[in-house]
Amino acid sequence: MHFGIRVNLGQFLQQLLQVLLVGMTIGMMRNVVPALAETEFGVPRGSFMLLVAFVVAFGFVKGAMNFIAGRMAERMGRKRVLLLGWLVALPIPLLVYFATSWSWVVFATVLLGINQGLTWSMTQTAKLDFTRADQRGLVIGLNEFAGYVGVAVAAVVTGYLAAALGPRHGLLWFGAAVIGLATLLAWLSIAETLPWARDEVKRHAVAGATTLRPRYPQAVSEQPSTAEMFALMSWRDRRMAALCQAGMVEKFVDALVWAFWPVYLHQRGVDLPGIGWIVGVYGFTWGAVQFFTGRLSDRLGRHLLNSWGMWICGAGVALMPMGSGSVWWSMSAAIAGFGMAMLYPNLSAAVADIAHPSWRASAIGIYRFWRDLGYGIGALGLGAAAALGGRLESAFWFVAVAMLASGAVLYRWGEETHPRLNPAL
Repeated sequence: MHFGIRVNLGQFLQQLLQVLLVGMTIGMMRNVVPALAETEFGVPRGSFMLLVAFVVAFGFVKGAMNFIAGRMAERMGRKRVLLLGWLVALPIPLLVYFATSWSWVVFATVLLGINQGLTWSMTQTAKLDFTRADQRGLVIGLNEFAGYVGVAVAAVVTGYLAAALGPRHGLLWFGAAVIGLATLLAWLSIAETLPWARDEVKRHAVAGATTLRPRYPQAVSEQPSTAEMFALMSWRDRRMAALCQAGMVEKFVDALVWAFWPVYLHQRGVDLPGIGWIVGVYGFTWGAVQFFTGRLSDRLGRHLLNSWGMWICGAGVALMPMGSGSVWWSMSAAIAGFGMAMLYPNLSAAVADIAHPSWRASAIGIYRFWRDLGYGIGALGLGAAAALGGRLESAFWFVAVAMLASGAVLYRWGEETHPRLNPAL
C-alpha cells in the first residue's frame, strides 16, 4: 500500500469534500435557530438553561458517538460508519421545518450529534490511515480547515436564506441539499481505508522499520480492551489526559458561540445576515488559519501552539462583551478564531502522534469523546453562569477563565509529541 497525500490525492480530496459538507450540516443550526429561539420556537426570554438544552444534548450525544465510532471503525470499516452517519442526518431538515416547540429542535440536534460523531470522526481517521506521519499536522489542519469553513459558510448562507425565504424554508432547502449530496457521495465515491491502517501495523512490527519512534504510552497491550483504552486516555497517561481536558474545555468556546453569540448579538439589534457574518468571522478565521498552523506544527512542534492557542482564544472570548459595534465584535471573533486555529488541529495531531496505529482510531475516538463532551458540560456551565449572574455576559467570563486555567494544565502536564522533535529513546 502507498502512503502520502500525493499518491492518494483523489481520495484525499473526496474526504475533504465530505468534511466540508459535515461542517455545513452543523453550521446550518448555528445562526438562525438560536437567534430565533424566542420568536420562532417559543423559548421564553431569559430562559438560559432551556436555551442551551439543544447544545447540551448535542454535546453528550456527539461525545458518546465519537467513543463508539472509533471502536466501530476498527471492526466494520470507516466507510460504513461514515455512510451510517449521513443516513441518520436525513430527517434533520424536516424536523426543524415542522417543529412546533423547542423539543423538536432538541431532538433534531440529538440526530445531528450522532451524525457529527460518526462522520467527522471518520473523515479524520480515514485521512490519517493513508497519509504519512510527517504529514499528520497538515492533514488534520486541512481536515478542520474544510470543516470549519463549511460551518462558517453555512452560518452566512442560512442567514440570507432565512431573510429571503423565511427561517424554516431556508433551513429545509439548504439542509436537504447538503445532506442529500453528502450521502450520495459517501456511497459512490469514498473508498475503505482500513487496509492502510492494517498495513501500517505490519510495518511497525518490522524491526528497524522507523528511525524515529514516537513516545507511545507504556504497558499497553497490542489489542487493548475498551476499558483499558478509556483508562489510558483519561488518566493513566498524563499527556493524553492533558490533551483530553484541553479538548473538552476548548469546546466551551464553541458552545458559547453556538448558543449565546447569536442571542447576544440579536438582542443588540444585529440582523440575521449581520449575525451570520460576525459568527462567520470566527469560523472563517479558525478555518483559514489552521490551514497553516497544522503544517507549522509539523515543523515547530505541537505543544506551545496548543498552550498559547488556549490562552489567545480565551482572550478573544473575554473581549466580546467589553466593547460594542460590529467592528469590535468581529475583531474579538477573529482573535478567538485565531487561537482556536492554533490549538484545534494540533491537539488531535498530538494524540495521533503518540497513539499506536493498532489502536489509533480508538484513541482518537476517546479524545473526541472528551472533547465533544465539552459542548454539553460547557453549555451547562455557561447556562448556569448566565442564570446566576442574571445576564449573558457572565457566560463569557466563565468560558474565558476556563480556557486560561485549562491552558495552564496543558502546559504543565503535556509535552512535545512530534516524533522528530521528541523521539522515544
